[in-house]
Amino acid sequence: MFGYAIRRLLGAIPTLFFIITAAFFLIRVAPGGPFDRERTLEAKVLENLNRVFHLDKPVWEQYFYYLGNLMRGDLGPSFVYRDFSVQQLLANGLPISIQLGGYALILAFIIGTLLGTIAALRQNGAIDYLVIAVATFGITIPNFVVAPVLSLIFGVWLGVLPAGGWNGGSFKHMLLPVITLALPQIAVIARLMRGSMIEALRSDHVRTARAYGLPIHMVVVTHSLRAACLPAISYLGPAAAALLTGSVVVETIFGLPGIGRYFVQGALNRDYTLVMGTVIIIAVFVVVFNLIVDLLYAALDPRVRYD
Repeated sequence: MFGYAIRRLLGAIPTLFFIITAAFFLIRVAPGGPFDRERTLEAKVLENLNRVFHLDKPVWEQYFYYLGNLMRGDLGPSFVYRDFSVQQLLANGLPISIQLGGYALILAFIIGTLLGTIAALRQNGAIDYLVIAVATFGITIPNFVVAPVLSLIFGVWLGVLPAGGWNGGSFKHMLLPVITLALPQIAVIARLMRGSMIEALRSDHVRTARAYGLPIHMVVVTHSLRAACLPAISYLGPAAAALLTGSVVVETIFGLPGIGRYFVQGALNRDYTLVMGTVIIIAVFVVVFNLIVDLLYAALDPRVRYD
């Protein structure tokens, strides 16, 4: 297992290299530059800025200069937030995004698994149809609709929760953003769990266990749940990377200082280094969480071996 993990991590290096290369050149293809403003800078000032940030050199030379800094763990300075490096900005915003995404992921997995299991046990019944209807509704309604509605109802009309802000990550300030992030994931996981649980309940070994008269809760928890969780766990890999690196819409609506807003501002202002740093973080999370998912597969399914 350990050898497999090392091979996967080494194999991810070419993938990360390709992502970094593609992102580096694609962002420079877009029109505009980091120092384009409504009020044009003086030619001498613009020339000095380009020289300081090495933008006066050919693109291929900038690319190798960036790679050299990246090998030393330096993501470079931000072109827009002049007093901060990209590492400092990510260090400030990433822990907040990880907290929100982590809590949302845990909440989504617990509730989605519970709802999917209940729907499977009541297949073609009223509860099953209700769960499917709610899950479909949750998938189709985007975050930029759910977030303002929750903020308006619980923050403005009822006044029981803050409508926005961070306040050091207090429970009340985190509740609405976490729920907003978790709702679509709950819907997806519930649908996945329902389908896989129905299939697991119809498998031969589960039918045998039920024929022996085992209680239904033992059949579900001991014999069915591990196999039924596999599709949901597969989905958790990319979902975790997306949630833990922050949601642009949710962080913007609730005024949270996560990395989502840095990504948006960096893209709008052509802050090349900030966008590149965010892309690298997301790519690393995707690689790591997909590896964790594969390792969990082996732990949950005895038929899967990586030796």
